[in-house]
Parts: sequence; C-alpha cells; structure tokens
Amino acid sequence: MKKITTTAGEPVGSHQDSLTAGERGPVLMQDHYLIEKLAHQNRERIPERTMHAKGSGAHGTLTITHDITKYTKADIFSEVGKKTPLFLRFSTVAGERGAADAERDVRGFAIKFYTQEGNWDLVGNNTPVFFVADPYKFPDFAHTQKRDPRTNMRSPTAMWDFWSMTPESLHQVTILFSDRGLPSSYRHMHGFGSHTYSFISQDNERTWVKFHFVTQQGIKNMTNEEGNKVIADDRESAQKDLYEAIENNNFPRWDLKIQIMNQEQAQSHKDNPFDLTKVWSKKEYPLIDVGILELNRNPNNYFNEVEQAAFSPSNSVPGIGLSPDKMLQARTFAYPDAQRYRVGTNYETLPINRPLNEVNTYHKDGPMNFEDITKKAELIYEPNSFGGAKEDSKYLEPALEIDGDAARYDRNVDNDHQQQLFGNIAAAMQGVPQNIIDKQLALFKQISPEYANGVKEAL
Repeated sequence: MKKITTTAGEPVGSHQDSLTAGERGPVLMQDHYLIEKLAHQNRERIPERTMHAKGSGAHGTLTITHDITKYTKADIFSEVGKKTPLFLRFSTVAGERGAADAERDVRGFAIKFYTQEGNWDLVGNNTPVFFVADPYKFPDFAHTQKRDPRTNMRSPTAMWDFWSMTPESLHQVTILFSDRGLPSSYRHMHGFGSHTYSFISQDNERTWVKFHFVTQQGIKNMTNEEGNKVIADDRESAQKDLYEAIENNNFPRWDLKIQIMNQEQAQSHKDNPFDLTKVWSKKEYPLIDVGILELNRNPNNYFNEVEQAAFSPSNSVPGIGLSPDKMLQARTFAYPDAQRYRVGTNYETLPINRPLNEVNTYHKDGPMNFEDITKKAELIYEPNSFGGAKEDSKYLEPALEIDGDAARYDRNVDNDHQQQLFGNIAAAMQGVPQNIIDKQLALFKQISPEYANGVKEAL
C-alpha cells in the first residue's frame, strides 16, 4: 500500500482529522500538514494567459514525407521519413479559461517540436493573417477583446470602435465573421504559422517561408445558432471532441505545407511580404508538400502539460529563423516574458517544455530551479578557463540586409496620396448613376469611413 506523505516525504498519520486542542478545537498551528494542504491549494493556479487562456492540447509527431533540404538545414527536415515528437495546444483567443469552446473567435494553433537541436516553437492561429501589423497596436487591440473595467462585461463598442479606426484589420475581421470564425472542432480547421519566417540552407542562404497545416479531416464550421445550441449543452465541446477522438485511436492529422519566396522576390513584391495582415498569393507562391502532423496521445495531467506548456517564436533551431515582421519581432520578447511571469523564471526546465537535447546555459538560480542536486554546481560565467560550454560560429545566420532609415513609418496613405486617390475614383465615376455610386460608397465605408467620405467630397 502506498503511503500518503508530505511534500518533503514525511509519512502522514491522519489525512482526515485536524490536530486540535480538545475534541471541539481550536485547530493548532503545529498541524503543519494541514497548513501545507491549504497553502498548496491557494497556489494551485498560475495566472491565466492574458490571451489564449482557454486551451486544449495533445502530443503527436511530425513525419517528413517530402525533401525540402535545398531550402533549410534544420535537422527536423533532414530526411524523408524522419519523425519528430511534438505537443500542440489549441485555444480560443479572447475568452477567459471559463469561456465556451464554441464561441466565435480566432483559434490558437501553437506547436512545440522537440527536435535534436532544441525546441522549435511555431506559435500560430487558424487564420493566415492577424488584426494588426504593428506591435504598438497589440495591447490596445487585446484590451478591446477583454472585459470593460467599469461594467466587467465584453464591449462590442470598444471592439468595433478599434476595428473601424484600424483599416488593416479588415481581412482578419472578415475571416472572423465568416463561416471560418466558428469551427465545429479543433480537428476540422487549418493551422498557420501566419508570420513570415526564414529558412537557412546548408550553403547559408536565406529564403522566406510561410507554414500551412491543412486538416485531413476537412473543414467544418457552425452558424451562430448552431454554436449557441452546443454551448447550452457543453462548454467544453472542442476539448471533448479532441480528447475522445484520440482515445478512440481516431488520430487527427494535418498536411504540413510551405510557401517559399526568395530575397529578390521579396524586394520586388507588390506589398510588404512581412506584413501580418496580408497573405502571399498561392498562384505566385504555390504550396509545397512537407509532411504529416498527427496527434496520437492525450496528456496525462492537464495542468502539468496543457497549462504549463510555454511557447515562444524565440524558440528556434539552426536552419529556421525570424523575419523583419514587426509583430513577430515583438512576440520574440513578449512571449517568453509572459511565461517568466506566468509560470516562473525556469519555466523551460519543466518536463513539457524541456528540450530533448543537452542544455548548457550560464543562467543562475531563480524560482523553480530543477538542476540535479546530486551534481556539483556548474560554471556560471563565460569566458572561463575550465572547459565550460562555448559558442560555435557555424550556427550564425547570414547577415540580414536592412534598408531604410530608423523612423516611425505610418502604414496609411498620406494626405496628398489620399486626395489623389479620391480624385481618381471621382473622375472615373463621372456619369455613373447615383444608386450605383451609393452602393460603391457603402463598400468604401466598410473599409474606412474616411475613405467613403473622401470620395464623396471629391464627387
């Protein structure tokens, strides 16, 4: 028979009755196991994620089916047939942990690949674009998705006020309010890396890449009415669907595909290829087959694995790099910073986050330090004369050519060009019936009220 113990390993004599002064009490402070139980319960929850709070996850593998080694030297893609273990966390974005799975929202699609050269995190969504392209706007956008500080209720006014003054959000808003904005389950939606990343080849040459995960289960969505019926019956509908499918060996799969753009194409591209609010044309940059992602094992402990899983696009590996995407650059700081606050300084030593390969750093101390206490402490400084871990220049990426002056660039069209645009449209509308002009102005208004008003004044 197993014995109940304290966290320090001391066997517990009674797990039912508090230590009291007499039969009627009061309770004594010296009942240290009672205090341990209460104190631990007070700390059983870590702060929920500010975004993507409600999530589900599963373990699986990525199997490479096609050779893309001409683009990247990353070990995960090194040979056809190679299998890499992974953990995938699905989520809703705006709602808290108690939100319903079947709400209209963007879905998170975050993957941690445990490669032989370290962890590669691909932190994406079920949409290829996002609401904003500049990280300056992200905290404000996030606030519009959360509760109003006065009413403590969600505010459609704040949400639409922000969107109506942020024309770049129109693509993502359109996806959100289309059928794709309410997937029937996590298994029946695509996933995207969304950002532009870089591949580095064996010859140390860079190309730009976008990642696509195409569901083999087929796309299935719900209407608002169907979603409301599901919520009334089951607030964990997507969690249940994913868990039961895997338990029944009905393993969900996605085809991993990529788009590739070389540096010359990027320089001459019709718009900014690093803009998170835009996509690359599949006609110009067709999808290339890479492999199959399969989810085949449910977590043993939801908190340990799903809640403590910590993702960041800063977790990269040789052969895969970042890009000038402004949002991606900001996320490389924001995500690990959030994990240090939410989980703890040494969050990457937790089993769900720890790499498969040997880890050698010069970090020191901090909460939740899981270093093996049977080993002597290692060196904590570099350079040193005692055989400590050293850098290796072969892992350096090629230089990234940067063009332009350091400044704050307004992505919107300046006033002179706006007036020119309005005038061009007005000239082209001369002689057009007013009812047709009115219909077109209504479309312009959906993009931006200023757009519609500018054309109207020019007319």
